[in-house]
Amino acid sequence: MRKLALSLNATIFAALMTGMAGAASAADPVLDSTYTDPVPAEEDTGLKSVTVGGIAIISPAYEGSEEYEVLPLPILFPDFGGEEPGFFSDFEVGGIDDVRYKLIKNGGFVAGPLAGYNFGRADDDGDLLEGLGDVDGGVVVGGFVGYRWHALMLDASYHHTISDEGGYLLRLGVETENAISNDLILSGRIGTTYADGDYMQNYFGVNAVQAASSVADVGPFDADAGFKDVNVELGLKANLTQNWSMLTTIGYSRLLGDAADSPIIETEDQFSGLFGLTYKIDLGD
Repeated sequence: MRKLALSLNATIFAALMTGMAGAASAADPVLDSTYTDPVPAEEDTGLKSVTVGGIAIISPAYEGSEEYEVLPLPILFPDFGGEEPGFFSDFEVGGIDDVRYKLIKNGGFVAGPLAGYNFGRADDDGDLLEGLGDVDGGVVVGGFVGYRWHALMLDASYHHTISDEGGYLLRLGVETENAISNDLILSGRIGTTYADGDYMQNYFGVNAVQAASSVADVGPFDADAGFKDVNVELGLKANLTQNWSMLTTIGYSRLLGDAADSPIIETEDQFSGLFGLTYKIDLGD
C-alpha cells in the first residue's frame, strides 16, 4: 500500500514539475529559443500541445540506507493556448515535499507558501529497520523566504508534516543558475537541514518498545533536535531541439549529529539523482 501511495503521489509531483517547468520555459526566452510573445487569452484557448515523456528518481531506500530505489514515472502534460504564463511561472518545485508558490515578490525578495508530501518509512526498507514499525507519511505544509543577491539566491524554508508522526524541517541554502546558452542552464546549490525533536526521534531514534521488537537487535537511542545534514546539488536543464527537453540533477548529503550516530544508519553518505526527458507534440498553430 505504501509503494502504491508513493507512486501515485510521485506521479502527481512529476506532472506538477513538468507543467511548472514547461510554463516557466514558455515565459522565459532563456529556456526556450523559440520564444514568442504570449497570445492573449481571448484569442486562442484551444489545446496547443501535449508534452509526453518520463522521469526517473533515484534515492536511498530510507535516510541512512546503503541501498537505492529507482522510481520511473510517466509524464503527460497538456498546454492550452491563451493561458497567462505569469501565474504558473511563479511555481517552483524543489522536491516532492517542496512545491512553492512565489506569492510575494519585491526586488530581490521573494516569499510564499509551500506544500508537498512526505512518504514516511516502512520497516521493510532495510534490515536494521525490521521490527521497528512504520513511520507514517503525510501532507507537508509550510512556507519559504528568499533573497537574490547578484547571481546568488539565499533562502530558508519550513516544512511541517501533518501526521501522528510528524515533525518539521528547516532548510537553509544558497543556489545559483548560469545560462550557458539560450537552451542550456547549469545550476548549483549548497545547504543544510535542521530537524525538530519529533522528526529526529521518528526517523533516527529507537525507543524501548522498538528495541525490544527489533529483529536486528538494535538498542535504544534518543535522537535530539539539531542539524541533521549538509547537502550539495548540481543540475542541468536543456532544450535539446525545438521539441525535445531534458532535466537532470545529482545530489549528495552527509548526515550529521544524532542522525549520523543512530544505530539504524548504514552510512552517513547519501546520494540522489533525477533524470527527465520530454517531447512536446505540437497540435496546431
